[in-house]
Amino acid sequence: MAEALVAARDAAGRGEVPVGAAIVKDGNVMAVAGNRTRELLDPTAHAEILAIRAACQALNDERLSGCDLYVTLEPCPMCAAAISFARIRRLYFGAADPKGGGVEHGPRIFAQPTCHHAPEVYGGIAETDAADLLKTFFRDRR
Repeated sequence: MAEALVAARDAAGRGEVPVGAAIVKDGNVMAVAGNRTRELLDPTAHAEILAIRAACQALNDERLSGCDLYVTLEPCPMCAAAISFARIRRLYFGAADPKGGGVEHGPRIFAQPTCHHAPEVYGGIAETDAADLLKTFFRDRR
């Protein structure tokens, strides 16, 4: 989660919503990314999506079986679906997202009967650090 938090801080420094993600396989960090939606003018450029793309490139595979994803904020529905399609083994996230989350809130993507693959999910990892980053970012914007 430390790598994801660094990526989230970097994202905030670029004026992006501070969300970071890291994908790990067999103890090795395969990819790290922060949000880049504003920079890339791409609403799909969430940290999780960018990390999934980079890890797939690094592993030369569209499936990330055996990989774990660490992300600072509960993934949105779009990212949760991508996590399922990528066959991520475990999802660890920091802060919950009651408004925009898609894992423990909102549509609960992994609980849907149409979900092809549901990772093991562990929330609340470094939750205070992740939530503080978001609160500070939005407070400073107001």
